[in-house]
Amino acid sequence: MSVDALVKPGKCASKLLIVEDDRAILLGLKGSFSKKNYDIQVARDGEQAIQMALSNDFDLILLDVMLPKINGFEVCARIREADINCPLIMLTARGEEEHIVRGLNLGADDYVVKPFSAKQLHARCEASLRRHIRPLQERYDFAAFSLDTRSKQLVHQQRGNISLTPKEYGLLEYLLKKANQAVSREALLDSVWQGNLLTTGRSVDRCVNTLRAKIGDTPKQPRFITSVRNIGYRFNLPLD
Repeated sequence: MSVDALVKPGKCASKLLIVEDDRAILLGLKGSFSKKNYDIQVARDGEQAIQMALSNDFDLILLDVMLPKINGFEVCARIREADINCPLIMLTARGEEEHIVRGLNLGADDYVVKPFSAKQLHARCEASLRRHIRPLQERYDFAAFSLDTRSKQLVHQQRGNISLTPKEYGLLEYLLKKANQAVSREALLDSVWQGNLLTTGRSVDRCVNTLRAKIGDTPKQPRFITSVRNIGYRFNLPLD
């Protein structure tokens, strides 16, 4: 059976990237987490892992240390340098303290030494996800605008209510939730368009253009929504 032959469940709790080059371990992990209702994608080397982490919006990453092409330590460092802050748990057969400390210093949230039990790994993952859950924000302010997530209205201090289509609202809210992070078109399609097979990345681009017009952004010199080459978009907010 191929690794990709396992069927994803219809309703998924969290989007998980498993980075592991050992086929048997990868099959075991994918089968185990499928039963826990995770939406799973896999990478078999460090180079592929970095590409997938940069172009998707994962809730959790399981990362083996000993990988082809680029090792797990470098993958972890590159992911954190890209301001990807989802929980990241490193998996390794090495239990030496220096390797554990190195992984944690590079930005890993936890470290699990092989062999491990499925129950232990699931518990570690769930604990990491709980620590990263953010309370629902009811309002996002940027410049003279305010987005109220309860009334689903965008208000300008001088212009009043700004009319948004459901897709424009969903796009704006998602980008604001991920402010200052690169968000892929695929992640926007999954979240805002809910994976509709009739939509493409061009649908995202068109919606961005109409939304930019309503918040006073220009494509050549955008103030808020900037394009991220080969990935998607980023909403810029001043850091506190």
